Amino acid sequence: MEVYRDLSEFKTLKNAVVTAGTFDGVHLGHQAIIKHVVDYASDSGGESVLVTFHPHPRIVLQPNCDLQLLTSIEERIALLSKTGLDHLIIIPFDKEFSRLSSLEFVRDLLVNKIGTKKLIIGYDHHFGRNREGSFAHLKEFGPVYGFEVREIPAQDVDSLKISSTQIRYALEEGDVKLAQKLLGHPYSLSGTVVEGKQLGRTIGFPTANLKVLENRKLIPKYGVYLAEVLFEIDGGVKSFFGMLNIGVKPTFGFEELTIEVNVFDFDGDLYGKQLDVVFIDRIRSEVKFNNIQELQAQLLIDKKQCLNIIHTNTSSF
Repeated sequence: MEVYRDLSEFKTLKNAVVTAGTFDGVHLGHQAIIKHVVDYASDSGGESVLVTFHPHPRIVLQPNCDLQLLTSIEERIALLSKTGLDHLIIIPFDKEFSRLSSLEFVRDLLVNKIGTKKLIIGYDHHFGRNREGSFAHLKEFGPVYGFEVREIPAQDVDSLKISSTQIRYALEEGDVKLAQKLLGHPYSLSGTVVEGKQLGRTIGFPTANLKVLENRKLIPKYGVYLAEVLFEIDGGVKSFFGMLNIGVKPTFGFEELTIEVNVFDFDGDLYGKQLDVVFIDRIRSEVKFNNIQELQAQLLIDKKQCLNIIHTNTSSF
């Protein structure tokens, strides 16, 4: 998959099969649209193109919004690279670009610049200035500018309409298994290991404290989670299991959010390393214990539960 971060780098295609959108999370609904794009391009001898935007348009148009993202742009690229797409165009979204009318977006960008011959969009897709463009507009533009348009219906899993909003809600409730079901892949965080208060060492559970790389990345509900932890060591990326805690350490009387992971079967130095943390299951909510001894006892129970999940699901990991 070729990645373009500037339209000037892209050479107009003779037969482009295109979709466009933010694709935050690259969830199952997005994947269904992309599969149609890739399959149709293959069948018609064309090339598949996905157009996305960075930053997220809502962040530019509503600077004070509290939108939390399911994927950073780098995570989005990594997920999209697995779909079979030929080309990924990342449009730098700013106020000037937002003023393009739906007609200008279709005529100047999709048709004249990219070479769109077939456009495949998701259900209820809108585009252009003030989101004025719709499927009905595209049906009108198609014959004029020489492209076909197809709308893919909304995707459902167990009667739940798949959307980035629905997945955000699941994560805010700590339901990482539902989020994974809707995403079609596990939810993850990427961060750099920074120095913490080193309290874990004093109670037998040393942790790596993460500073998340994407400042708008959605952090799941406070609590203890089983996670897979990936990082580079000895010239390659290794995978470990670990127990992840998200919260404010109420037993110690702190108020600042920390994200820390106790990596199983590893005793090396992780400071400065980038860790990718993949959520597997939620163990429990964050609790304020009466004393350190109660916390230690609970952490032993938590780890045993994590190990039981790993043991009973070995073939799934």
